[in-house]
Amino acid sequence: MSSVIASARFSVLDRSRTREGHSTGEALRDTVRLAREIEALGYHRIWVSEHHGVPGVAGSAPTVLAAAVASATRTIRVGTGGVMLPNHQPLVVAEQFGVLESLFPGRVDMGIGRSVGFTDGVRKALGRDKGDAEDFAAQIQELLGWFRGTSATGVHARPAEGLSVPPFVLAMGEGADIAARAGLPMVIGDLRNREKMRRGIDHYRDSFRPSPWASEPYVVISGTVAVAATPEEARRLLVPEAWSMAHSRTHGTFPPLPPAERVEAVAMTAKERGFYEGGLAGHIAGTEEQVAHELETVLKETGAQEVLVTTSTYDRAALVDSYRRLARIVGA
Repeated sequence: MSSVIASARFSVLDRSRTREGHSTGEALRDTVRLAREIEALGYHRIWVSEHHGVPGVAGSAPTVLAAAVASATRTIRVGTGGVMLPNHQPLVVAEQFGVLESLFPGRVDMGIGRSVGFTDGVRKALGRDKGDAEDFAAQIQELLGWFRGTSATGVHARPAEGLSVPPFVLAMGEGADIAARAGLPMVIGDLRNREKMRRGIDHYRDSFRPSPWASEPYVVISGTVAVAATPEEARRLLVPEAWSMAHSRTHGTFPPLPPAERVEAVAMTAKERGFYEGGLAGHIAGTEEQVAHELETVLKETGAQEVLVTTSTYDRAALVDSYRRLARIVGA
């Protein structure tokens, strides 16, 4: 194992993807089960996500799911990737993380993002619009203020005030600049667009201002990593997600993951085929030796301190095997 890989942390984001023929409840229980697996494999943290009104994702309440994950594990860090702050009042978010940190002290992360919903209908149901994301930087400061007890309202967030829950900013669009100015660790993806990712990281490091939350830049790169006995098997792990993404681009809805063999038998339109092939490209996928080489390359290019693996697939046994092989590569 290279020293570059050995010095990095490796973590997992599981988006509780629903699968054809399986219930949403199964998807959530799959996430909890995976948390136990990756804890045993030595990964640093597991995060869960927030999506609303998406048929292919069961994880709509990340702090609730994080509590279930933390209850089922003992040592691994647990958090969100992330809570979409413009969807919520910062006080409520602070209270939720205060409860999590009080129940599971020293294990909770607060990953926050600025998305305001996938469609106009979802945004309307949430009582939000696209413009609400424009106040993201101020929303972050308000959120952090509840932990420090600096709110001008005179209100105190219980039990958040005085607790230290590490915050992370999911860098989408101008997120890298917001993370840098706030002095917070940054999560940036994806691995398919390395040049754009490097530009975001360089800007973050150049603009970083130390804060009570972080004295120096901390970069987490995120993306799909698939490891299998052969390159062909690793590629098949990518097939369900690539097809669901192609379907969403051409039909407007993000569906449950289909099994790879069904996708391989589908007659695609030229447009679908283009999106599908694009969805298969650019990820880190292959044998253990191939993936080790790719990981070393991307870590050298970015100088990232951590890799957040976001792989989704239909075959959960193959997914766990991929994480097992990756753990061998990184010495987790």
